[in-house]
Amino acid sequence: MTQNTPIPSDLRRWVSSHLPGAEQVTDVSWPRGSSRVWRVAVGADAVFVKVSPSTRDYEREVRGYAYAARALAAHEAPRLLASDPDLHVLMTSRQPGNVVRGLPLDVGEERHVYELAGHLLRRWHDHSDAASDQVREDISASMANQAEEAAACLESTAGHLDNEQRDLVRCVSKELPELAEELPAVERHGDYATRNWMWHPERGHGVIDFEMFAPGIAVEEFVWLCGAVWAVRPDLKAAYFSGYGRPLSASEERVLRLLTTRLGVSYLDSGLTKQQPELVERGHLILTRMTHEYQ
Repeated sequence: MTQNTPIPSDLRRWVSSHLPGAEQVTDVSWPRGSSRVWRVAVGADAVFVKVSPSTRDYEREVRGYAYAARALAAHEAPRLLASDPDLHVLMTSRQPGNVVRGLPLDVGEERHVYELAGHLLRRWHDHSDAASDQVREDISASMANQAEEAAACLESTAGHLDNEQRDLVRCVSKELPELAEELPAVERHGDYATRNWMWHPERGHGVIDFEMFAPGIAVEEFVWLCGAVWAVRPDLKAAYFSGYGRPLSASEERVLRLLTTRLGVSYLDSGLTKQQPELVERGHLILTRMTHEYQ
């Protein structure tokens, strides 16, 4: 997970100005080029220092932390301790627990975590203000762009798909923009996947990473879970929506399936273009699930 990159000298000076006595600094970035995160030990506690990849990401994450502080209890999300727009840097408190992705949980505990995750996200969504006309326009533009992307990907991947998969990808471009217009808009976490869920046996479920915070339709939060988990673990989907407090409407279920299909064909197209077999495999897996396993 870590890249063992030393913290830059200007960031170390910035950290020291806000946190005298900072001790061990450990790179805890995700293994991707844009991730730059360090854990800074301070006595028995720790903080995290993150450099956002762009001004847009920085501003979105600062807003996300402010929203989390309003919508969630103190033990459910880290708090923003300091930030600098020139450096695009944020210092945050440590969230108790361990990242859920890859955590060895028995079936009962796993279902409990998913139920708590759904409950937390519902409270997050319910804290949203009514969507403005501009937000609805932005959502419409996003859905149109994703529909166009699916159509473009189909042109280059059609020979790698079966008939059912081709038909479903065509449905993305035909149905998605119109269906999405009638769905509820919320303030989204934006990356509400198990890699950003935290689980502590005593303190319960929490969430981290608000870099993708932005308005959107609620079902966009569920796309990764739909393709990676729920298609083969309907019990976890049931537990999640038990916590969320309401089932998805028929329109939401359809849009979720279409958005997940768009993700799958995008993975496949990128994998073929960049000659990355892991992306090709991931794309095929999602598309197979959406056509044969997802109900």
